[in-house]
Amino acid sequence: MDRLAASRRVRAFDPLRVVRYLVLAVGALLLPLPAAAQSADNYPSRPVKLLIPYAPGGATDIIARHISPKLQEALGQPFVVDNRPGASGNIALEAAAKAAPDGYTLEVGNVSTNAINESTFADVMQIRPSRDLVGISKLVEIPHVVVAATSFPPNSIAEMIEWAKRNPGKLNYASAGLGTYPQLDMLRLLKAAGIEATHIPYKGGAGQMLPALLSGEVQVSFINLASTIEQIRAGRLKAIATTMPTRLAELPNVPTMAEQGFPGIGTNAWQGLFAPAATPKPILDKLHAAVVAVLSRPEMKEMLAQQLMTVAVSKSPQEFTDQVRAETQAWSEVVRDNKVKID
Repeated sequence: MDRLAASRRVRAFDPLRVVRYLVLAVGALLLPLPAAAQSADNYPSRPVKLLIPYAPGGATDIIARHISPKLQEALGQPFVVDNRPGASGNIALEAAAKAAPDGYTLEVGNVSTNAINESTFADVMQIRPSRDLVGISKLVEIPHVVVAATSFPPNSIAEMIEWAKRNPGKLNYASAGLGTYPQLDMLRLLKAAGIEATHIPYKGGAGQMLPALLSGEVQVSFINLASTIEQIRAGRLKAIATTMPTRLAELPNVPTMAEQGFPGIGTNAWQGLFAPAATPKPILDKLHAAVVAVLSRPEMKEMLAQQLMTVAVSKSPQEFTDQVRAETQAWSEVVRDNKVKID
């Protein structure tokens, strides 16, 4: 028994075995480095999936379908649009955040999904977009307007405020749902103006909001110009304010929110491209360069401008990531101040 125990002790402290273990351990640590470098150099070597948080037809889907074939031309692999609607965009958000961080699953998101949902859905989301996703680049911006039903007497923000004070409890407004930025923007305006209004949410977004506004079912709303410009031009809706810093060329006679005494209220919706947080920087940089090259083409700018989308690419992935995180923090204060919570 003594010889057996001694033999076991010798094997336990065998220096050659220790060396072999160390070599294997060091090798395991080093292997991911060349693999990551190779994936960045050869990226993409297979199709890339673009997750869209909404059904086809909306602004986020439209910009994704415009850039996907151009990215394929630039990078040599298909960029496949994959619509994942539901849960106010959270289904696509969570799928993107939990995907392998290799650049083959990306998300086309916007201010609602990637900057606001983190606060409004804080108790139900399984992820945190500001932590679990990183930006690649902003893509476009879409101006917003305050529109009113033609049957609604006021023709300006001041007249709307005066009307609401003379008719307490009668003003109502549409939004794309509880906690969306059209609702949050209106809450900010109501608070600043010292008036109240009834919120009428439409989960189908502009597709349901427009008929309600056209029929007079609701009186006013913050809504994107791309969805409403034809109705405004035809006189079926009236624009009473715009949210851009200066007046829009499409609506030169409509004053801005700032001109009407409410600077900083109103959101111009951006669309952007995102990746899982641990995606290697060389892949992010390669995607950013491709996006900038595609959206800088004059024909792309002109085509998007016809749909009232302004190209607004970021200087770098880090700049866009920092912007979205700052907006996430700012929106969290709006959500908290207005006690907006979704269970």
